[in-house]
Amino acid sequence: MTELLFLAHRIPYPPDKGDKIRSFHLLQHLARRYRVHLGALIDDARDWEHVAPLKEMCGETCFVSLNASRAKLRSLVALATGAPLTLPYFRDSRLARWVRELLASRRIERAMVFSSAMAQYLEAVPAGAMRRVLDFVDLDSDKWRQYGERSRGPLRWLYRREAETLLRLERSYAASFDASLFVSEAEARLFVQQAPEAAGRVAVVKNGVDTDYFSPQRDYPDPYAAGEAALVFTGAMDYWANVDAVAWFANEVFPRVRADLPEARFYIVGARPARSVLELARLPGVKVTGTVPDTRPYLAHARVAVAPLRLARGVQNKVLEAMAMARPVVASPQAVSGIGSCVELERWSADAPDAVARLVVDLLRHPEPELGERLRAHVLKHYNWRDNLARMEAILEEGH
Repeated sequence: MTELLFLAHRIPYPPDKGDKIRSFHLLQHLARRYRVHLGALIDDARDWEHVAPLKEMCGETCFVSLNASRAKLRSLVALATGAPLTLPYFRDSRLARWVRELLASRRIERAMVFSSAMAQYLEAVPAGAMRRVLDFVDLDSDKWRQYGERSRGPLRWLYRREAETLLRLERSYAASFDASLFVSEAEARLFVQQAPEAAGRVAVVKNGVDTDYFSPQRDYPDPYAAGEAALVFTGAMDYWANVDAVAWFANEVFPRVRADLPEARFYIVGARPARSVLELARLPGVKVTGTVPDTRPYLAHARVAVAPLRLARGVQNKVLEAMAMARPVVASPQAVSGIGSCVELERWSADAPDAVARLVVDLLRHPEPELGERLRAHVLKHYNWRDNLARMEAILEEGH
């Protein structure tokens, strides 16, 4: 059986958040064909309990803790070297040693690297020694550019520096790896615009949705109180882009909705809510749930799912999952840009507070059951894991 090295910046299990959903499905698919050796960082101590299923799926494994405080201190070294802070943040000598020893002792013919931050572990591999595919997922350098635009003072300078230095590194990796993957056509186009020399090595492998799991045909308990017109946002609530989105919606949009429809409620559903998110529950009609065992009941019984992200990269799984559940979605242009041509999403997309509020009120007053059905049909056609992962495997096998 062909041996493959899989490196991930975050343990790819359980598939309960954006990047882990994609990395887990990639890993699971590859493990059916290759003997996969997995190296991954663990940035949440609770994830150590999920190591066992991955060890059963893979050959050799190496998991190391990533302590955020120590990683940030390591990153400061980059300020003196001109390198991006991302590089030392995700650098670990134990993982690097494991990679070296693995490559020296086994005949590894393929490598799948998940996120540009992990490509540093294969920099010393001679060209042609193995086929190396780098899954950028999103263009991280542009994420830092967006952060810089919304920040002030020293942070503005720091984020802009990270965007510039990281882009140089991303271009270097794209030039040396055999193929670079992005999650959407929009992300791939943006990167090629900034790195035209890599155009011939850039490909798109879309995300997928488990449409049997996220199915509107199942029975779900209703988590909402009788008479509520529930709007829902789902996602990890310690992630800056999500925190920014719900704060903006709760403060700028939702009061306009409530002025027309006092029965409206805005539910923020997701783990690890930041302090600023918890404080939103003080606002009239805003509910913060924290961790829930299953987000599907909140989607299934919501009148509208909202995704008002202003800082967004790639494809938003929260949007795809709501679509798979046949829920109407009101989203920002940034949140839907990576999903490709979907007339129904574009029709219900806006970024000005008044415009977003009008769309939400229209859907609450005049429900369109067929809208949710069309959104689910789009996911079924364009976002099934089987077809999308087959494309990834073909890229990994190209030239062999």
